[in-house]
Amino acid sequence: MTARTKRLTRTAIVVAVALGGIVLALAELCIGEPMLAPLQVLEMLRHPDGSQAAVILHTLRVPRLLLAIAVGAALAVAGVIMQALTRNPLAEPGILGVNAGASFAVTLSFVVLGIRGFGATLVIAAIGAAVAGVLVALLGGVGRSASVSRLILAGVALTAVLSGLTQALSLIDPAQYARIRVWEAGSLAARDTTTALIVAGVVVTGLVLALAIGPGLNLLVLGDDAARALGARVEIVRAIGLVTIVLLCGTATAAIGPVAFVGLLVPHAVRAFTGGDQVRTLVASIAAGPVLLLVADLIARTVAAPGEVPLGVVTAFLGAPVLIVLVNRRRRRS
Repeated sequence: MTARTKRLTRTAIVVAVALGGIVLALAELCIGEPMLAPLQVLEMLRHPDGSQAAVILHTLRVPRLLLAIAVGAALAVAGVIMQALTRNPLAEPGILGVNAGASFAVTLSFVVLGIRGFGATLVIAAIGAAVAGVLVALLGGVGRSASVSRLILAGVALTAVLSGLTQALSLIDPAQYARIRVWEAGSLAARDTTTALIVAGVVVTGLVLALAIGPGLNLLVLGDDAARALGARVEIVRAIGLVTIVLLCGTATAAIGPVAFVGLLVPHAVRAFTGGDQVRTLVASIAAGPVLLLVADLIARTVAAPGEVPLGVVTAFLGAPVLIVLVNRRRRRS
C-alpha cells in the first residue's frame, strides 16, 4: 500500500468515525420515552418550546450525551497512556487502583457518612481515585526508583485491598447495598447539565495534558534507557502520565461509576489504523472513545426497554471477547 493510499484510507476512516459519531449522538437524543424525530430534536435544541418533550430533551438527554462524549474520550485516552507507560497492550486504566479507590470512597460515604447527593458523591469519588493513584505512585517508587513492574504490582495489591474493604462496608448496611451495586454497575442516567459540564471541563484539561506528553510517550515505549538517550525526560513524562490517568479515569469513574474495557478496547481498535504513533493514537481515541460509549449506552437503553441494562455490563459484554482474542494472540506469538 502506497503512502498516498494510506493517507486516503486514514482520511476515509476519520470521516466515517465523525459521521458515525454524529448519527449516534442524534440517536442518543431521539431514543427514549417519548421517541423524538431527528428534525424535532434539532428544532427543540434551537428553540425550546417548554413542552414535556423539550424538558426531557434538555434536562435528561443532553446531559447524558455530554457525559457519554466526555467519559468515552477520558477512558479511551487513559487507556492509551496506561498501555504506553507500562509497555503492555493488555493494560487498562483500572490497573492503577483508580476505580477501586473511587468505589471505596463512594461506599464509605454511603455507609458511614450517609451522603445522598450526587454532587457530593462526584467529589468524594474523585478524591478517592486521586488518593489511590498517589498511593500507587508512592508504593511503586518515585523518580528514578520507579519501575513499571512495581507500579503494576502496587496497583493490583491496592485494588485487592480496597475491593475487599468495599465489599465489607457494603455488607455492614444492607439498606445501602442495592444503591452501591447500582453505582458500581455504571450508568449515564440521572445527571444534570451542571454536572455534565463540570465533568467535561475536567476531562478537557486531562486531554490537553495527554496530548502534551504524546511525543514523550513515543520515546517512552522504546524503553527508559533508549528514551533518555533520545532526550526524553522519562520521570517527568511518567509523572504527568500518571496524573493524567488519575484525572481522566478518576473523573469518569466518579461521574458514571466504574466502567471497564473502554480503555482497553478503543486503543487497540484505533492502532490498527494509526500504527505505533502515540500522538495519532491519542487523537483518534478522543474521537473513537465517545463512539464506543454511545453504542454501549444505546444498547443498554434499548435491549431491555422500557428498562435499562447497566452500562458496565454492556461494555464488559463488548470488551471481554476482545480481551480473550488479544490474550490468545499474544500466546501464539510467544
